[in-house]
Amino acid sequence: MITSKTDRFSGLKLSELSDTEKESVVKLAIRSLAMKHRAGQTLGSPDATRNYLCLRLAEYRNEVFGALFLDNLCRIIAVRELFQGTVNSASVHPRVVVQQAMDANAAAIVFFHNHPSGVAEPSRADEMITRRLREALALVDVRVLDHFVVSAGDSVSFAERGLL
Repeated sequence: MITSKTDRFSGLKLSELSDTEKESVVKLAIRSLAMKHRAGQTLGSPDATRNYLCLRLAEYRNEVFGALFLDNLCRIIAVRELFQGTVNSASVHPRVVVQQAMDANAAAIVFFHNHPSGVAEPSRADEMITRRLREALALVDVRVLDHFVVSAGDSVSFAERGLL
């Protein structure tokens, strides 16, 4: 008997999918998560945000630094990739981040960037720029809620690590 809650994907095995089918599954997952992270939606959980960012940034070959701009109720105003970099760094400018936050009328921000190396461990430079951004944004009453560092197979939350 088929019910309306049948999971058509539960029986899928990666080993049985072609490369094209695997790409389609990833694209479907990104679209599904993007719907949860579109303007007006509330961030559901750190894990949902982590999954969305991991899928969004997994295949980038260069570092990208971005932000989720949020209102007072943690509803998404915008998701923006702010800086593009090289294979191991991206220059991040606090002035630009503050301008973007003001332009979005954000009350809070979640930062994200990827490590194309495959190692999600935050560097000392990551910690320093996050501190500088937090200090700059505090001057205009914008809270930094988290900073996710993601790689193809892993992610680290600054908030979960006590780095914020």
